[in-house]
Amino acid sequence: MNSQNGFLLSFIKYGENDAVLHCFTEEDGFQTYFVKGIYAKRNKKKALLQPLSMLSFTIHPTRGNGIPSVSRFELVKNPDMYMDIKANTVIFFISDFLNQILRHENKNPGLFFGIDEFVTELTSKNYQCHLLFLIRILKIQGVAPLINSGTYLDPETGTFSAAHAHQLFNEEISNIWKTALCSENLYTTKIHSSLRKDFLDSLLVYYHYHMTDFKVPASLEVIQQIFE
Repeated sequence: MNSQNGFLLSFIKYGENDAVLHCFTEEDGFQTYFVKGIYAKRNKKKALLQPLSMLSFTIHPTRGNGIPSVSRFELVKNPDMYMDIKANTVIFFISDFLNQILRHENKNPGLFFGIDEFVTELTSKNYQCHLLFLIRILKIQGVAPLINSGTYLDPETGTFSAAHAHQLFNEEISNIWKTALCSENLYTTKIHSSLRKDFLDSLLVYYHYHMTDFKVPASLEVIQQIFE
């Protein structure tokens, strides 16, 4: 057996009492685990199945290509954010987002601790931190825009230029990108509430250009409604 710490990204009920978990772990990156009996009436552990909760798993060794089975798991951290409607909406959006883009990601300490930092920001009621976290992911993955003296961000080339290259990337939105990219602590970047929807849309456009097979998360509409 071995132990793993990981963030829960999604979980699917399997049969009557079992579940399949998708997690991003500290040691092995994206992993899929099978948990037997989690939905049994007497099993109180199902309450721990919260998106982006950090869990410690004890894993049975697997033979062949089978899904590793979890013998037990415990909560590592218990951030007090799941009762906050805004924070909960952000959690579901980001877990949905990560569950898609990290599917083929191996061990990546930068991403693992980046998720941990994001959860800390959200716990502190930084309700715009999900927008800046998406830029942090681009920086970690090495596909963030290159900084130069240009005014407008061109999402296709990932560079700033003097010419307006895309309708969403006007001077205001492009300046938010540049400010965040240049900041020592990007979570201190201020995004006016009136610009957050357009800024999120600009992030999704950039991901379309730079992340293979990227699809807009199904939870996008919900998060846009909550923050209108």
